[in-house]
Amino acid sequence: MARRSALTEIFLPPRADGESAYRWLYGALRRQILEGRLRPGTRLPATRDLAKEYGLSRGTIVAAFEELKSEGYVEGSVGSGTFVSKVLPEELLEVRREAMRQAAKRRRGANAEASKPPQRRLSEYGKATRVFPGFPGRAPRAFRSNLPALDEFPVALWAQITNRRLRRASMTQLSGGDSMGYGPLRKAIAAYVSRSRGVVCTSGQVIILSGVQEALDLTVRLFVNKGDTVCMEDPGYVGAVRIFEAAGARQVPLAIDEQGAKLPGKAGQKAKVAYLTPAHQAPLGVAMSLARRLEMLEWARQTGALLFEDDYDGEYRYSARPVPSLQGLDQNRMVLFAGSFSKVLFPALRLGYLVVPEDLVERFAAAKSILNRHTPLLEQAVLCEFIDAGHFGRHLRRMREVYSERLGVLLEEGKKLVGGVLEISEIEAGLQTMGWLAKEFDGGAVATAAAGRGVEVIPLEAFYRNTQEFKKQKRDGLQMGFAAVGPKEIRRGVEELANVLEQSSRGFV
Repeated sequence: MARRSALTEIFLPPRADGESAYRWLYGALRRQILEGRLRPGTRLPATRDLAKEYGLSRGTIVAAFEELKSEGYVEGSVGSGTFVSKVLPEELLEVRREAMRQAAKRRRGANAEASKPPQRRLSEYGKATRVFPGFPGRAPRAFRSNLPALDEFPVALWAQITNRRLRRASMTQLSGGDSMGYGPLRKAIAAYVSRSRGVVCTSGQVIILSGVQEALDLTVRLFVNKGDTVCMEDPGYVGAVRIFEAAGARQVPLAIDEQGAKLPGKAGQKAKVAYLTPAHQAPLGVAMSLARRLEMLEWARQTGALLFEDDYDGEYRYSARPVPSLQGLDQNRMVLFAGSFSKVLFPALRLGYLVVPEDLVERFAAAKSILNRHTPLLEQAVLCEFIDAGHFGRHLRRMREVYSERLGVLLEEGKKLVGGVLEISEIEAGLQTMGWLAKEFDGGAVATAAAGRGVEVIPLEAFYRNTQEFKKQKRDGLQMGFAAVGPKEIRRGVEELANVLEQSSRGFV
């Protein structure tokens, strides 16, 4: 039977200056369809009639009709006419309001017992998982830790590379990627860590991840069962503690001295994994000595424990040549070397890497493929070009100068305004340092009072798992970041901190 429908005249609004005829016609027809002025089943005028009435080329009208047809707003074919679709695309994507009202009515009519929150049967992992906070959603201020100078990042250059990469993206790149990561980026990272950290590896040992957090999570999934022993620096990185807790691991604390993390005692002899930050201990800033590194590697050889080396901000050194990485000194393939670009470039990038021994590559690749298939490919390609074109190296060199200056300002202002009550450590590397308080001060109280004055510091106690060990400390301390803000904000922060410490000494805090 022939299709019957009313033929409707179309009244189009005036065309805006500079707007193309095609976009104007397409937009006007789409709006009238969505607003119901052109109802489902309505037959549209012939393209020749519209061309004559509005002084348009027939090709323009055909193009607009074809676009509407491809999106599902109209249907029809040559010779049969063009009609407004009976089912619009929006109706396939949105729940009908009437159905929602009926569902809500049924929920209200349910008995009181059914409306109670259900009993969730969490796994042991689910019960043990605790939130690991991210960066606060506000502008950086003194003395935020673990954050680079975002205002110094070459955003325009990054955008140019991103646009170029996206325009050239192949179907293969758009369809996905290897769970190990983008091949050219893995090659670039292997060359970089070999040159700058003394890491011994090929690109085949490099896995691209979202960061160190994912690298440690994968490691724990592969090697740690509930109840297994792991070793953790104390004080240490809270993100690592959260992962070990969620896995139900038994954590053996590693005390820190002037040479870095101490070797585990008898309690750690059956450890599966030991988490370490040799280049710049988090949070104390100590660099592990060469002698201690060799002792730690020998302990790992004897016990069979894997050493997870977190090189979280080792790019930035201000004095002395770096000691070779644990991985570079390892002769027995007991070290996993992890790094991240979040603190080097910007945290939202979420790209990092893990260098694993050859015999573990297949295991890690399989675990990565199950967890999230692969890391986003476009960002990897952009970072690869950023490195290969030399922009990464130039950015590092420039930022070393910037951070060195900011550290100098912090040390100078600290001696001038809070000397005697807050001793700020002169570190060799990293984006933050420790401020050691005089004995009479409580770090937690000072941090709380400083926050009220717009200053961010982290009390030393927040990094301790063993509270008894913390109480043995001769004095308390504050972690202070200096990289995220400029000299003016650093000076303001020191002044505010000086006011807090003065009030605290008088008993007002």
